[in-house]
Amino acid sequence: MKKNKFIVLEGIEGSGKSEMCFYLYKILSKNNINKVICVRQPGGTIICEKIRKIIKEEIKDDKIDKKTEILLLYASRIQLIENKIKLYLKNDYWVICDRHNLSTMAYQIAAEKKNKTLIKKLTKMLLKNFNPYLTIYLDVLPVIGLNRISIRGKLDRIEKKGINFFTKVRKNYLRQIKKAPNTFTINASLEKQEVKKKIKKKFIFWLKNEWKINEI
Repeated sequence: MKKNKFIVLEGIEGSGKSEMCFYLYKILSKNNINKVICVRQPGGTIICEKIRKIIKEEIKDDKIDKKTEILLLYASRIQLIENKIKLYLKNDYWVICDRHNLSTMAYQIAAEKKNKTLIKKLTKMLLKNFNPYLTIYLDVLPVIGLNRISIRGKLDRIEKKGINFFTKVRKNYLRQIKKAPNTFTINASLEKQEVKKKIKKKFIFWLKNEWKINEI
């Protein structure tokens, strides 16, 4: 079996990223890959989880500025990469991450197009060449994704943004995925078991035929 990799799942709210991260964990385990860790962005360390709380919460009388939000996202990302992801990769772990840089591109440009320049500069300066080896994009229609998260209960600040915002986010994702190397897309609007079947089929194919990723 191939050397350890950094794998990312992307998608809007309600796409099932968190659950599918753990599903990939199970697939790897069944294929005799036992050194696996799942992390999330923002989050994944004590400091990063505190930043996540700031980003997600609605704070009375202190609305978070768009640039502040972007800088917090990159602060959390770098903290996680430098203090956890790279260390685990160095010790031969496979790292599965719920969100990475494509999320910032998709969400923050949807919030305001002029954020694109700042994001590109931060990506180049901070991430350099640290990219996922494989990105799986879970594509769900916003109306379906938002319906799923509404069942969970109380929504956070991001989840409350509504269908128009998430329609823009999805469009940004689809543009980015076309340009991103080593990616494949799963129709996450389907029932959960169908989504799992499709992920399993494509992911196992990738495990065995990594160089043929563009064929899946």
